[in-house]
Amino acid sequence: MHQEPFRTAGQPLATATRALIMLHGRGASAADILSLATHLHVPGFALLAPQATQGTWYPHSFLAPPAQNEPGLSDALAAVGRAVAAAEGAGLAPENIYFLGFSQGACLTLEYVARHAARYGGVVAFTGGLIGDQVQAENYAGDFAGTPVFIGTSDPDFHVPVERVRASTALLGRLGAQVTEKIYPNLGHTISQAEIDLANQLIFAQPLA
Repeated sequence: MHQEPFRTAGQPLATATRALIMLHGRGASAADILSLATHLHVPGFALLAPQATQGTWYPHSFLAPPAQNEPGLSDALAAVGRAVAAAEGAGLAPENIYFLGFSQGACLTLEYVARHAARYGGVVAFTGGLIGDQVQAENYAGDFAGTPVFIGTSDPDFHVPVERVRASTALLGRLGAQVTEKIYPNLGHTISQAEIDLANQLIFAQPLA
């Protein structure tokens, strides 16, 4: 699963100063999430967007027991890992690698970085939380060392309960991330201009490491 080559945009990896790994939502595509970059302050970034098989990273809700989402979940995490390896192979240090996802892609984004906590450039999760029927702290390790993270969501959201967002924020904070959590009343399952503005301000305006 998820073996398609990831799509790229922005600066070629060979000359980029930073990389942004972008993860699409359920039923969407790499091209969809790449189109969001026109609203982001990412000059000089290589944009890498893996494509989920048939548009779905894993079959069930992110709140299902993880075993129910296998092997899709492990394959999805491996697809993110291949994008990270491509960026590192081009000479980019982790502190110049960024992550962004929406909905199912936001859940996958948070799950990947929490399992591989390090000093990244920054992380943006538009409507997502850590994956599983419970947040199992023993699954996560490492030190974000102050990595800026922005999580935005709606209250309510049909797919992502606010309680899971808050639990995810707390765990990322314990791993050393500098998390900004913003909960918007009745936003709906979408990405708002206010969220994009905050992502640009908090994540993408950071000076080059």
